[in-house]
Parts: sequence; structure tokens; C-alpha cells
Amino acid sequence: MAQQTDQQHPQEQTDQALVERILQAGQTDQNLIEVARLHIRYQNFPGARALQQQLAQILQAWGLSETELMARSRQLYVSGQVARQRQREEQQDWS
Repeated sequence: MAQQTDQQHPQEQTDQALVERILQAGQTDQNLIEVARLHIRYQNFPGARALQQQLAQILQAWGLSETELMARSRQLYVSGQVARQRQREEQQDWS
């Protein structure tokens, strides 16, 4: 049986920088959404072990289980809070 080697995710470097910013900034609605998104991205990925461990550490520090993380992120999406906040951040002034 061949031994599996870890793969390099194409977004790993970018995501690592985001995780480091989240670790410094702490828990916000936007960061909660980002952690949920990254958790889904790397959930069964055969690699990025350090990043996966950091995501688990964030959940532990925030006192959240995976189920609670997903429930809260769904609430934020349903309420539209994150989408409205993101639109304001992405608005560009072309005048």
C-alpha cells in the first residue's frame, strides 16, 4: 500500500495570512464567517495540517463547537448582516 503524502492547497498561503489576521483581531461576525468558510474548505483536505490545527484552536478559544460555528454563520447569512457589511466595504467611489 502506497503512503499518502499531504497535498498543497492552492489557496493555503492566502488563507494562512487570513487566519493570522483572525487570530490577532479576535471574534467578529466577519471573522466567524471566514472561519466557517475555511473550515469547510479544509475539512477533508489531505494537507494544510497546521492551518487545520489553527482553525481548531480558534474554535476552542472562542468556545465554539463545529456545529455552533455553522449555526451562527448560517444565522449571520440569513440575517444579511455580513452581506450588507461586505457591500459597504466593497463599494467604490468612481466620481
